[in-house]
Amino acid sequence: MPTITAFENSPDRGRGQARDMRVRWALEEAAQPYDVRLVSFTAMKQAAHRALHPFGQIPTYEDGDLTLFESGAIVLHIAERHEGLLPEDANARARAIAWMFAALNTVEPPIVELSMAVLLERDKSWYAERLPGLQERVRIRLGELSRHISEANWLDGAFSAGDIMMVTVLRRLNTSGLLEEFPDIAAYVARGEARPAFRRAFEAQLAVFTAASRS
Repeated sequence: MPTITAFENSPDRGRGQARDMRVRWALEEAAQPYDVRLVSFTAMKQAAHRALHPFGQIPTYEDGDLTLFESGAIVLHIAERHEGLLPEDANARARAIAWMFAALNTVEPPIVELSMAVLLERDKSWYAERLPGLQERVRIRLGELSRHISEANWLDGAFSAGDIMMVTVLRRLNTSGLLEEFPDIAAYVARGEARPAFRRAFEAQLAVFTAASRS
């Protein structure tokens, strides 16, 4: 049974935006049981955890003698070894993997930059001037994605690991108001969130935050 790591007390307050959510969802879609080892912010930076993740972050994945870090690499590993997350057709499989990379390399960076500015720069003199430009960068990506997905339920035919990565990236915008400007993308995210495997993964990570907040 694989073991993944997650925040002992997630800064997202149980909203399921930490990157372990992607791995949890993939494992749930694959009907693969897994264990979770919770890690504090202090422990993440210590040698034992850095032996698993050289950058001192989460998630990590351990299964036998294999240890992985980076959520995209972990989800791809899971998808390659379990049915239902990558198409059998070679070309469709390659496209699904391309969408995984697109989510992480093209769509996520401006979203993370906006999120970090909202979180860390609100009290800075330049915040009000910088914010519209950050929002516009995200709108450009959402517009491009909207044109692709406007007539489809998922990114490329059937649901795949590409959709896991893209939906979890887009969920970072749930409280920004930007998703509402693109109804087809908002509907796409809602379809992902409605999947039973997503709900199981979400409830599992929410239970961790709920327990931590009570202690």
